[in-house]
Amino acid sequence: MPASRFVDALNEQIAREFAASQQYVAIAVHYDAETLPRLAAFFYRQAVEERNHAMIMVQYLLDAGATPRIIGIDAPQSDFADAVAPVALALEQERRVSEQIGRLASIAREEGDYSSEQFVQWFIKEQVEEVATMSGLLHVVDRSRDNMMLAEDYLVREHPGDEGDEPGAPRAAGGAL
Repeated sequence: MPASRFVDALNEQIAREFAASQQYVAIAVHYDAETLPRLAAFFYRQAVEERNHAMIMVQYLLDAGATPRIIGIDAPQSDFADAVAPVALALEQERRVSEQIGRLASIAREEGDYSSEQFVQWFIKEQVEEVATMSGLLHVVDRSRDNMMLAEDYLVREHPGDEGDEPGAPRAAGGAL
């Protein structure tokens, strides 16, 4: 059984992952409304990925004999000043999640909860990739602010679509939904 302090922190993180998913849906809808389909598709995929991260955490708690709690979340930001602001928000969100995941690892280590510490390692690696992806996208969108079709072209080249399941990811509750 995971340490109770870790279970409480992971339940809070589950809510944050669902909130991140909702934020990405709001960003995707914003880009859809602006007729930027590649940016919209990118963020719709990100929303599913964040939802799946929450479900991986739920499954870990279930497998470990702990009780997952699904709590309510605040509404995401849905109004943006320009085409760059949503990606800047996404990068800020990914950096914040990286810190939160690091805190989870610290709690597991402090509690001597080695199974939970090992579980969190995949998320640490994932967050390095997420921050790098959002940082690169922010640079492209910022340079393309006067012609967002350049950002759309970048996504076609560099992020052509959903590659499917995340390699090495732990199993998510609910299976491949």
